[in-house]
Amino acid sequence: MVATGRSNAKHRSWEVTEGPERAPARSYFLAMGYTREDLKKPFVGVANLASEITPCNLHLGRLAAKVKEGVRSAGGTPFEFGTITVSDGISMGTEGMKASLISREVIADSIELVAFGQRLDGLVTIAGCDKNLPGTLMGATRLNIPSVFIYGGTILPGRFQQRDVNVQDVFEGVGSHSTGAMTDEELTELEGAACPGEGSCAGLFTANTMAAAIEALGMSLPGAASIPAVDGRRLSTSHMAGQVVLEALERQLKPRDILTREAFENSITVVTAMGGSTNAVLHLLAIAHEAGVDLTLDDFDEISNRTPYLADMKPGGKYVMADLDRVGGVPLVMKRLLKAGLLHGDVLTITGRTLAENLEHLPTVDEQDIVHPVETPRAPTGGLVILKGNLAPEGAVVKVAASQNIRFEGTARVFDREEAAFQVIQQRGINPGDVAIIRYEGPKGGPGMREMLAVTAALVGQGLGDQVALITDGRFSGATRGLMVGHVAPEAAVGGPIALVQEGDPIVLDIPGRRLEVAVSDDVLEERRRSWQPVSHPYVTGALAKYTRLVTSAAQGAVTS
Repeated sequence: MVATGRSNAKHRSWEVTEGPERAPARSYFLAMGYTREDLKKPFVGVANLASEITPCNLHLGRLAAKVKEGVRSAGGTPFEFGTITVSDGISMGTEGMKASLISREVIADSIELVAFGQRLDGLVTIAGCDKNLPGTLMGATRLNIPSVFIYGGTILPGRFQQRDVNVQDVFEGVGSHSTGAMTDEELTELEGAACPGEGSCAGLFTANTMAAAIEALGMSLPGAASIPAVDGRRLSTSHMAGQVVLEALERQLKPRDILTREAFENSITVVTAMGGSTNAVLHLLAIAHEAGVDLTLDDFDEISNRTPYLADMKPGGKYVMADLDRVGGVPLVMKRLLKAGLLHGDVLTITGRTLAENLEHLPTVDEQDIVHPVETPRAPTGGLVILKGNLAPEGAVVKVAASQNIRFEGTARVFDREEAAFQVIQQRGINPGDVAIIRYEGPKGGPGMREMLAVTAALVGQGLGDQVALITDGRFSGATRGLMVGHVAPEAAVGGPIALVQEGDPIVLDIPGRRLEVAVSDDVLEERRRSWQPVSHPYVTGALAKYTRLVTSAAQGAVTS
């Protein structure tokens, strides 16, 4: 086989298809049913994260089939392969939740290794659950080959007692059940109604937040982030993505051409305007790391502070992602921000057009109450705030809703693991004015930086959401609401100040002042440090042990290095 007729887009795959010395490789392709004509075309990997582990990913095989059709129709040869997912909703509140953030790194590594090893020219990634989305984008950015991201889509809300519900209501129902406010029968009915089919969690939780963030970055098709999983447009946009990746190959348009500093500023602006998940901070930092873009926690606070809070989305508002889709999806938010001069409209996107050009012809509904006008926002500043102080010298993250001028002083209740805190909460042992400190749950200390929706939702379900605060070096679900501060860095496992807090210490949480303090003197903290001993975890072999050795601070995105 000779190089004659090779497409310019076949910039790497020729290494495994051309010349007499590649006869063994060609025999493998022929064994799988590929033709000699197929081998002359660009090779496009289709990274399909379909699984029966979570409803977020259950249907992704249908999307992969449409992607492959699109690739073939545009003159490419698709190769589907899979990687892992971990369901946050299923593992939440258990030891298994330690695997969730680690799975982000495994997904990125596995996509990188397959595409690199098989010399693929381009890539389409299809993801559903929370860590899938950043993991696939991290892998594509590392590879820096033409790539398109596809989101599996949001689940539709369920119905319970004549109202829309989602999985957030079930977690909070556990708290209500513990107080006797919800019966066994009601909780059983709720759990059977909340998740009516396939798709990712309904509100502006982590998966939907990251879908919006990636659309704002320019790495997915315009308008695609909000389409529900069961909507036929998911299939048509997947077919289109297969064609778009071939166009990107012809242009040699690569992720790092798109993922510029300005693109990340756009993404943070959209996330904070919508009131998105705190996990977006970790994930955008990690993606920026792969892109070689200098992004810090301070950038999030600066951008949020100049961005109006526009979207009335759960968990802090009324609406879910499917509602937003009916009025134009993420483009509605971006159009309003762009008109106000808050986005960089000239950034390049995967379509080959600028962000402003993409938005120009997308239909949106002006008269609605889901996305407020910039002139009359829900709040003057965005939904994410970065706190610093003697309890979090490197920073901590809190999600705020429309009420942002909160200063809370309380008394520390100290727990060295999530389970200990949850047990006390279920026994009604947390009282108004308490500040629950949950530590040794950071990237290294957990390991894996567990989300704590079971804990936060239990507090909200007991009616304590605005009467207590929770501070942790772990993470929160995108479904979390209330006075919940996460990502405290440095974490307890490396001797961060959160490790030195004692039961009864006064804690000050000052959102307007951007401060997080334990109100004891530096001398007292230093005396405690001299007697401090780290709390060890039992994971000395396997993936969790490797992660512990490699992972960096949450303030750097908890990337492995």
